[in-house]
Amino acid sequence: MPTPIATNRDKLVRLSVMGDVSQPRVRAASPYRISREGDPLVVPATGGIAYNIRIGHLISEIMGDHVEPAVSMRNPDDTANGGLNTFACVGNTAEVVTGDAKGATGTVTGKHGGIEHLMVDFPPDTLEKMKPGDRILVKSLGTGLRLLEFPDILPTSLDPDLFEAWITETRNGTLLVPVTHTVPAAVMGSGLGRDNVNRGDYDITMFDEETVEQYGLGTLRLGDLVAILDADSTYGRYYHKGSVSVGVVAHGDSFQAGHGPGVTGLLTSKSGAIEPVIDANANIGAILGLVEGLAG
Repeated sequence: MPTPIATNRDKLVRLSVMGDVSQPRVRAASPYRISREGDPLVVPATGGIAYNIRIGHLISEIMGDHVEPAVSMRNPDDTANGGLNTFACVGNTAEVVTGDAKGATGTVTGKHGGIEHLMVDFPPDTLEKMKPGDRILVKSLGTGLRLLEFPDILPTSLDPDLFEAWITETRNGTLLVPVTHTVPAAVMGSGLGRDNVNRGDYDITMFDEETVEQYGLGTLRLGDLVAILDADSTYGRYYHKGSVSVGVVAHGDSFQAGHGPGVTGLLTSKSGAIEPVIDANANIGAILGLVEGLAG
């Protein structure tokens, strides 16, 4: 058995944050989203309860724009929503506290910037009982997580239980991090320049067919853990040779220029102390046992 990687989890604060199941949102002025080719499209997008889209779903099989898996939640108060989006971490447990699904539990799977949504996965029978406006409590844990032997690696939005189930090995002073794909920083779009990675996400643009084929991006699934090469996210997202940022695919693809599947940041190293290891099972649905049929 590998020696557990030392963290400061015993010092972390478990903090309550809450929000409501959101409504799907469409701009009042027009329902159209304009594609990179200039085509006006009306398709499902952000918010609501996506009954048939969950972690593990193949991105290329979703007819929509920025579709968020399972349940999207936000707090109607902007300041409280900031707390929800900052302190909730991927892998945290979420509990429905009102409505027909009261008492059911799910798992936080990602954050979506701009719309400022938190995504939570629930089993299908729970999704069928839920409705917009239901309240969800997240017992957040993970903000401030540090790896004691890797001071250059910054975890963000990462539940320590998910970390321990996902990453177990080191080699020659680097952390071995299982991922399904690597992604070149050259195709990263929306989210660049953000001054922190504690909220929101960072989009993979999928418009260059040669790059998509070279890196196998056509097989991306919701919940996949991916490594973005030559990208630092310590204090904001930007191109930096030798850096590595790792995150989870949190929402679906987009037709719009500069947008695509969103990656919620979980780990970053400016010095490259992260060594990505390709593993087809490196999906949070498999690691946390969220979805039947995904290998663990």
